[in-house]
Amino acid sequence: MKNKLSLRLRIFISILFLVLLASILIAAISVYQYKQQTEDYHERRLERKEEAIKSAISYELNRNDDDLLKGNFLSGILDKKINEISDIHNLDINLYNLEGALLLSSHSSSSKDTANTSLSKSILDKITNSPFHRTVLPRKSTDGKQFTSSFSYLDDVNSTPIGIIGVPYLQDNTFQDEELISFLKRLSIVYLLILLIAVVIAYFLSKYITKPIEYISNKMRETALDKTNKKIILKESSQEIYNLVNAYNVMIDQLEDSAVQLAKIERKQAWREMAKQVAHEIKNPLTPMRLTVQSFEHKFDPKDPNIKQKLHEYSESLIQQIDTMSSIASAFSNFAEMPTQKREALNVVQQVKLALDIFHEEYIDYHHDKNEIIAKLDKIQLTRVITNLITNAIHASKDNENPKILVTVSEANTNVIITVLDNGTGILDEDKDKIFEPKFTTKSSGMGLGLPIVKNIVETYNGIITFESQLNKGTVFTVTLPLEKP
Repeated sequence: MKNKLSLRLRIFISILFLVLLASILIAAISVYQYKQQTEDYHERRLERKEEAIKSAISYELNRNDDDLLKGNFLSGILDKKINEISDIHNLDINLYNLEGALLLSSHSSSSKDTANTSLSKSILDKITNSPFHRTVLPRKSTDGKQFTSSFSYLDDVNSTPIGIIGVPYLQDNTFQDEELISFLKRLSIVYLLILLIAVVIAYFLSKYITKPIEYISNKMRETALDKTNKKIILKESSQEIYNLVNAYNVMIDQLEDSAVQLAKIERKQAWREMAKQVAHEIKNPLTPMRLTVQSFEHKFDPKDPNIKQKLHEYSESLIQQIDTMSSIASAFSNFAEMPTQKREALNVVQQVKLALDIFHEEYIDYHHDKNEIIAKLDKIQLTRVITNLITNAIHASKDNENPKILVTVSEANTNVIITVLDNGTGILDEDKDKIFEPKFTTKSSGMGLGLPIVKNIVETYNGIITFESQLNKGTVFTVTLPLEKP
């Protein structure tokens, strides 16, 4: 797969992802820590303010101890001082009696409790049950603002509760928020710098890690069975890379052994194929020779005035086939190719007629546009082309009640066109692509070398061979050869 990410890119992305993830986690922890510090700060500040307010109130109560002894209530003693104390500490103050009824409140109303006229029983219980007789509760002001209220007992000089003091505290986080934003900006600059450094490190680190793998990959890509392959030698590598290199080197040794065995098998197969081809090539002239002798015996008439001419033609045909066999034997004995081309000026019309004379089937018709078409060809190879095509046509038409084979020779521009038409069984569609492949045959006794040999001969002359076939209607082979007139 082309769409799969390379190992280098995966390492590069992984390192950047870890850096980004770490940056996000650190930023999230920083924000959380800031908020926790802010909450702790306000909680301690409220506690300090509350203690200071209680100290100021206790001071005023101690000054007016006689009034307390006379039975004056808190409201009467602190009525004039509570606003002063509130202004000093910048916090509202509410005084309640022990039953939770509001006795006195400072003049500010910015954070007055919506239920500051009296304390509920649940609040009184929380104050009573608290170890320090103090509780802090979230509240809501009349204008909808959220704030925190602290409620605790107010004691006299004998540490006896004489009332309840309530201190509403509205948190102002403007300064802390500005500090947090400023911190995050500075942190972002640092993270950006770290990210740039991480990009550079990730690039070189991924390149360093994957360099041995790319080297091994290129070596594997160059590995081939038909050449000498060199082993991989790496001076420094990780254990994983070492194992991979070792496995490759072992594979090279096994590949060399396999190449030797394969070469032996291929040589044996080549000999077998050569033997089959030679046998086929020898069989081709033997069959026409047999047919020539049979035809001569069948048509021989000593009283025929043209007997000498016919005898000459039969002899020439036999000699031609014997020459073919001799050429094949010579080529095989010299470990060379099949007979090489020996181009000469031929009358293609006459040569095709000589090739057809060895066949005595009466349904073979021969037509030609001219009596003479001269081309530079090898007469032995031309005869082999015609013989193979006619033999195949006869085999295809043998089951037809009225077999017909038509051979035509014509000249078109600078080419000579030879066609062999039959009305035989035709060629199956699934066999058309394999018809010129070696060893493919539809005959029960054939070797499948006839048409491939014909194709090779034709293409050697820079010609082409084509065919058209319809099932159960017949086939026509067309051979086009350049004239190359002398």
